[in-house]
Amino acid sequence: MRTRMLGALSAMALIALACVGCGDSGDVYDNASRPPAPISISIAISGERIGVAPARIGAGPVVLLISNQSSRSRDVTLTARGGSDSSCVESDASSGPINPQGVARIQLPLVEGTCEVGVADGRLAPVRLTVGPERESAQQDLLQP
Repeated sequence: MRTRMLGALSAMALIALACVGCGDSGDVYDNASRPPAPISISIAISGERIGVAPARIGAGPVVLLISNQSSRSRDVTLTARGGSDSSCVESDASSGPINPQGVARIQLPLVEGTCEVGVADGRLAPVRLTVGPERESAQQDLLQP
């Protein structure tokens, strides 16, 4: 009986030592902040002009919602503003052809700087899009993806 008790106690001591060895070292999981929540930018293309709302935003992920309200197919581009050292896009972006009365959606991250929203054929004057410092983190926003 005594040997059984001694065996059980030593087994429990070994289990306790094994559990102590599995502690958290503190640097395994970095609780980094989430990026800003994506915002939508509306772009409307008519026969005479390009409309962008809002035209000033903070840096971070965006969704471009493009509506071609003209009578011809349009390819919307987001490019570095001519002569600007800091562009709001890392590389030029394009929607591809959008049919008349059609829509398109582009998701991309924007950085601080200035860029132009235009059409590939150059028939409409481009509109400036200004991107300021990065928006606040969405760390405390509930029900975000």
